[in-house]
Amino acid sequence: MMQKTLRADTKHLVPTHTRNLQRMDSSILCEAFKELTILILLGCAALSLCISIKEQGLKEGWIDGGSICLAVILVISVSAISNYRQSRQFDKLSKVSNNLQIEAVRNGRRQLISIFEIVVGDVICLKIGDQVPADGLLIEGHSVSVDEPSITGENDHVEISVTENPFLFSGTKIADGYGRMLVISVGMNTNWGEKMSRISQDTIEKIPLQAHLDKLTSSMGKVGLAVAFFVLVIMLVRYFTGNTENENGNKMFNGSKTKCNGIINAIIGIVSVALTIVEVAIPEGLPLAVTLSLSYSMRRMMVDNAMVWKLSACETMGSATTICTDKTGTLTMNQMKVTKFWLGKESVEEEAYSSISLYVLNLIQEGVSLNTTGSVYRPSLDSEIEISGSPTEKAILSWAVHGWKMDMEKVVKSCRILHVEAFNSKKKQSGVMVKRKADNSIHVHWKGAAEMILEMCTSYYNACGLVKDMDENEKRKFEQIIQGMAASSLRCIAFAHKQVPAEVQLNADQKVLLKEDELTLLGLVGLKDPCRPGVRKAVEDCQYAGVNVKMITGDNVFTAKAIATECGILRPGQDMLGEVIEAVEFRHYTPEERSEKVEKISVMARSSPFDKLLMVQCLKQKGHVVAVTGDGTNDAPALKEADIGLSMGIQGTEVAKESSDIVILDDNFASVATVLMWGRCVCNNIQKFIQFQLTVNVAALVINFVAEVSAGQVPLTEVQLLWVTLIMDTLGALALATEKPTRELMEKPPVGRTEPLITNIMWRNLLPQALHQITVLLILQSRCKAIFGVSDKEKDTMIFNTFVLCQVFNVFNARKLEKRNVFEGIHTKKLFMGIIAVIIVLQVVMVEVLKKFADTERLNWGQWGVCIGIAVISWPIGWLVKFIPVPEKPIF
Repeated sequence: MMQKTLRADTKHLVPTHTRNLQRMDSSILCEAFKELTILILLGCAALSLCISIKEQGLKEGWIDGGSICLAVILVISVSAISNYRQSRQFDKLSKVSNNLQIEAVRNGRRQLISIFEIVVGDVICLKIGDQVPADGLLIEGHSVSVDEPSITGENDHVEISVTENPFLFSGTKIADGYGRMLVISVGMNTNWGEKMSRISQDTIEKIPLQAHLDKLTSSMGKVGLAVAFFVLVIMLVRYFTGNTENENGNKMFNGSKTKCNGIINAIIGIVSVALTIVEVAIPEGLPLAVTLSLSYSMRRMMVDNAMVWKLSACETMGSATTICTDKTGTLTMNQMKVTKFWLGKESVEEEAYSSISLYVLNLIQEGVSLNTTGSVYRPSLDSEIEISGSPTEKAILSWAVHGWKMDMEKVVKSCRILHVEAFNSKKKQSGVMVKRKADNSIHVHWKGAAEMILEMCTSYYNACGLVKDMDENEKRKFEQIIQGMAASSLRCIAFAHKQVPAEVQLNADQKVLLKEDELTLLGLVGLKDPCRPGVRKAVEDCQYAGVNVKMITGDNVFTAKAIATECGILRPGQDMLGEVIEAVEFRHYTPEERSEKVEKISVMARSSPFDKLLMVQCLKQKGHVVAVTGDGTNDAPALKEADIGLSMGIQGTEVAKESSDIVILDDNFASVATVLMWGRCVCNNIQKFIQFQLTVNVAALVINFVAEVSAGQVPLTEVQLLWVTLIMDTLGALALATEKPTRELMEKPPVGRTEPLITNIMWRNLLPQALHQITVLLILQSRCKAIFGVSDKEKDTMIFNTFVLCQVFNVFNARKLEKRNVFEGIHTKKLFMGIIAVIIVLQVVMVEVLKKFADTERLNWGQWGVCIGIAVISWPIGWLVKFIPVPEKPIF
């Protein structure tokens, strides 16, 4: 029955998704045809076809117009295919990001299942920060409240109880408490599913870098339009004044003797040339380069345990100057284990547990079993015990079950829970009030951060079960014990107890009875959470790259200092004055003091999510680009405020993930360092292509403009210019935009917020190459026939061939923006070398085979040698210009 329900819901979902994809595919093709210059070129080609076929017949008349049509369709096809692949990539990523893991009770045990596997009748375990995955009824819970802005539009929390308001709706989030829900509807049958079925979601996001590129494209387009208009006017004047000659040297316009069809054909040709100049001037390959680089890096980042939710994070992460990281689970392995236990002022080893008073032992087991969100399950006497819950809960339960031989089920059945104060990151403690079934006595148990629980205690138990008063002197001794454990990198958790007197129990409110005072300290446990292997190197890599790493943790200052030193955030023996502070101190600074001291702080202990938010805001005001890691619901404000929010994929709540830009799938800081490197790689790859692309655009514009003004003819035809656009925009983008990150990216300091898109270094590399191409090709235009004794057709072919080969050789120069050795590591770049080989083969085919299509003439070996010799000069030019120093301040 359950499986049928699941399949039925899936059927509702699939057709909608398929229809959206079909609409997306057709819209991508339409978008490619919408560009004005493309439409005008196609119109000119169609007119040229009609007139030429009428005059010359079908056999010869289709060549000019047909060549333009084929070239334009080829450009459109490549653009549409690349955009389609980008859409499919986003679709795949959205499927992965929506595949959430949720805890469900199946076969008597709690286990993680995919959100897509939930069926009606499942019992789902929910805790703070979880997103409700289906519609259901609360069947068991404590202090449960939900955030329902997606349903009601209000941000107020709604209290949920088993008796009064048990309904939970998918899409809402658990704001407080924990409990279990019985699923009553899933998929499209839920309240959320019905709403979402009416919404078509656009998954393609425009990132800031693309906005910058749009401005660059617009500026180049305006320059291209101006040049094209000037060329159009000059060509029209030359034509109508009789200064334009055909291939035979005859005037193309002879006043009234020239036929109307000839005039129209000539005008169409002139307009086509002008439009092609505009087409070449606009660097259309830039958006494609961004798409390729982002989609490639996103796929690779998935392999490196980072899932990008927002594309802008790829770009921004490359500019990060500060990373504010959590400790637990990010710098450490989040595999807690109890290694120390103090009862009173004595440390108790595992072998001495049997000597502890039975009364105290029962109280500890009661506090562990009842004041927890974890569970213990044993399928049979022969099988292993299964313990579930948060890492801290699992460690304490495992310690009690294996060390104390605790029977959790027996303890739970012996009491009835009256009221629960759930744990959250603000209180850092949880409490439970229970009634024992044996004698109806009421007991209160508290558990939490050791120094906070200690403040609530006025007495303590010793190993014999005697209650001793705790004065200020005794309390200081306990504080020293806690500090000693913290200095050994242990997280310190305390247990406390209080029995409610019988005369107070009558007519008292349960919340009043669960007061946080006059408790008796039961014991202290120290949990060891080892640092992740490789995290020290990752921190050092970030610091080497000029990125400051700050640790913000809820642990006390001694634990924080010990872990930070172990991870390399703090160096042993260095002056830590001002580098390690408690959040309460930071909170009470004046805004001026915070602004002055925030950059020096490396570790902030005993922090709340508000303190993390305050630090992020302060760092951003100082001009830093801030990345923040977080896993809890209360981390959401800091994750949203940060320039890059990095949530944890394993321990992170759904609220944290939704507020973030990137999900770190393995919760490891080493993956954060990898994301930083990939972010820099994306920016670097795009800058390489911009340098390469603008060299082509500037050279093509100037060559056509100068040649037309001086000689009255354009050396590069419409088809040839479209061919250059096609191979350089697509294959060039593919070659440069898919370079993998290297160590040298981490050797430079991070770029600031105001760093220009085209740097001084890029201008230095770009302008000499463009000048070389312009000079050489204009010399060929004016002196090629005299120097090499070639025909006009061969001259034009040599100009076209040399221009393309110049770009082929220059793509090597673009590989390294600053290094002189552009061939470093080239033997490992199989994709790059394969693309270069494809471009060369296609160019040979264009020149030697597709003569009519490209309007070219076959070249002999000597002429090919001249073209290659001229093009290869770009390598020594590229090497020499890198000796020229550039100012740090942007020229433009």
